Amino acid sequence: MRGFSDRALDIQPTGVRKMFDMAGDDVISFGLGEPDFQPPAIAIEAMYQAMKDGHNKYTTTAGLPALRKKIAQSWDNVCPGLDESNVCMTMSGTNALLNIFATIVNPGKNVLLPEPYFPLYGPDVGLWGGEARFYECLFEDEFVPTVEHLESLVDDDTVAILYNFPSNPTGATISTSQRDELLQFAQKHDLWLITDEVYDRIVFDGDHVSFMGCDDERVILVNSFSKTFAMTGWRIGYILSANPEAMSQMTKLQYYITACSNDAMQHAVLAAFEQANDYPDEMCIEFKARRDLIGSRLNAMPGVQCHVPEGAFYVFPKVDVPGMTSEQIALELLKGGVLCSPGSAFGPSGEGHLRFAYTISREDISLGMDKTEAVLKGLRGE
Repeated sequence: MRGFSDRALDIQPTGVRKMFDMAGDDVISFGLGEPDFQPPAIAIEAMYQAMKDGHNKYTTTAGLPALRKKIAQSWDNVCPGLDESNVCMTMSGTNALLNIFATIVNPGKNVLLPEPYFPLYGPDVGLWGGEARFYECLFEDEFVPTVEHLESLVDDDTVAILYNFPSNPTGATISTSQRDELLQFAQKHDLWLITDEVYDRIVFDGDHVSFMGCDDERVILVNSFSKTFAMTGWRIGYILSANPEAMSQMTKLQYYITACSNDAMQHAVLAAFEQANDYPDEMCIEFKARRDLIGSRLNAMPGVQCHVPEGAFYVFPKVDVPGMTSEQIALELLKGGVLCSPGSAFGPSGEGHLRFAYTISREDISLGMDKTEAVLKGLRGE
């Protein structure tokens, strides 16, 4: 019997999924980053109506022109002048990432990626023969990288850097001055700048700071409707860039990855844009209340330090239990009825941390924090 490709054998299940698959039905789950909301009712109705109206066929590779135009217009405040040619619809943000790396990474080249990281970043680069080179985003720097560290990693074979703000798993955001410094680093080394901004509508105490509009020919944006419109199962996202040649190349490759995105679903997303564009803001109000609750509870626990995140819906506290790894702590919490993710699932810099996704009700958060506090006290012998 023939064997399997090295690329398949090299990729392992993520630590997040490992914990999720071990959990029973009776745990309080802070595991997966999935909003506990449904998509806007108008979008669900629009999808049904679109199917009834015959929108069940292939679309163009880049997607529904009216939706792409609407997306381009939504970025007018930071990058005016974009149109539908600057947008390619994808089957989720993860599809967008795979497409981008396929377009810009040759074997032997490397990409600078954040760590702690979204677990798909590294394998996506590796699938195209590239090297994933991780830069640290540390607790003491509020999970924002330093240019000094980035300078120590870049070389002549570096083709791109990826930034992710607001961040999964840390919830970190950046200021305008931090953004400009990170942009200047990419400009200095003539790198593609891939910006993963799928949580751009989930920002709590200020405006989202985007890399779009800063350096039009260098920036490629990944976005998705999974988090902002609670459409995780719909698998719908997009790539956006002001660089026409980049868009041409990525749109060409999109045909070979998925041909096109779902027809009726694109009509439904367009309806959400046009008739429920305040829906992400409504969710954000609730997520902020949950953030305040879980952040205050964690920071009140001995041995726990937690930055109060400014975006997304994750907290990434440092949890100190002498002699135990983050995975061991997470397993003990699972025995105690709480599912969270060990920080090590997001790279070596995540060791000593746990990730909690506050995508459950405030009542469940309170109960989950009660259980977490009890387990941690037991582990510390208190």
